[in-house]
Amino acid sequence: MRIIVVGLGVQGAKRRRIASDSVVALVDPFSSEASYKSVESVPLEHYDAALVCVPDEEKQPILRYLLQNDKHILVEKPLLFESRQEIESLIDLCNEQKVTCYTAYNHRFEPHFIRMKEVINSGRLGKIYNVSLFYGNGTARLVKQSPWRDQGYGVLSDLGSHLLDTFLFWFDRRDYDFSMVRANRFENKAFDHFTFVSLASEPFVQCELSLLSWRNHFRADVYGENGSAHISSLCKWGPSTFTLRDRILPSGKPPEESITLVQEDPTWQEEYSYFKMMCRQKTNNLSNDLWIQEKLQNLFSQTLSKEEIKNVA
Repeated sequence: MRIIVVGLGVQGAKRRRIASDSVVALVDPFSSEASYKSVESVPLEHYDAALVCVPDEEKQPILRYLLQNDKHILVEKPLLFESRQEIESLIDLCNEQKVTCYTAYNHRFEPHFIRMKEVINSGRLGKIYNVSLFYGNGTARLVKQSPWRDQGYGVLSDLGSHLLDTFLFWFDRRDYDFSMVRANRFENKAFDHFTFVSLASEPFVQCELSLLSWRNHFRADVYGENGSAHISSLCKWGPSTFTLRDRILPSGKPPEESITLVQEDPTWQEEYSYFKMMCRQKTNNLSNDLWIQEKLQNLFSQTLSKEEIKNVA
């Protein structure tokens, strides 16, 4: 499959490296490495698929152009448009043209994320009571120096979209609504720290996101009636540990099993292989984006409403 990379920032550089010899052209209006300044300039007969790594506001016209011209797409998360109809129109185009549009959420390919899903699905934990997720990095200053990143949803769309997708991956539940607990702008114009929780549904879910975690970290704690499962860190930040504990009744120190990985991040290569498989099957994952967009927009609206009330007061 012949690939073009659209956007040569941090993500584009990673995608280019993974696609390697399959890359036939680079597209970026500012990079001296780029073969073309716009995707429309690349001869259509030269490529089969595109890896789209551009800012959110540039995605929609590029995706529509590529799909209308029968090109498969991997696009960096999130798909965050003004309306639900914009994503639905992309789904319709995928079905009409029989091509793939895949929104990349590479953490689904973390070995311990896969292990967590297997444990949850096995029923070993019994009824799940509580899920707690934390995702933090120390990029607040880098974001502040990037005008296109330090605006809008901030950390909510950047890292919050990952946690919402993780919840979908592990539980395949869409009957959830979330409530904002706290949204902060400690150092940035956009939100750089955000906490939200689920409402009436079970299990209870609480998520915390931060650009102010000076040591990059991911944590997941899943508690059930028969035990608990835990992830500490991602492979890219390693070591990454998965711990499974069996509950002792009526109480007591639980026996536990732990697996620690010290390795290179495998998710980019695994995701690229998955994308190529989706292209062969001509399927897409955009229904997930409909749900994630709805939840992000609702949380963002809640923050604006509370800020308006605070300002009035």
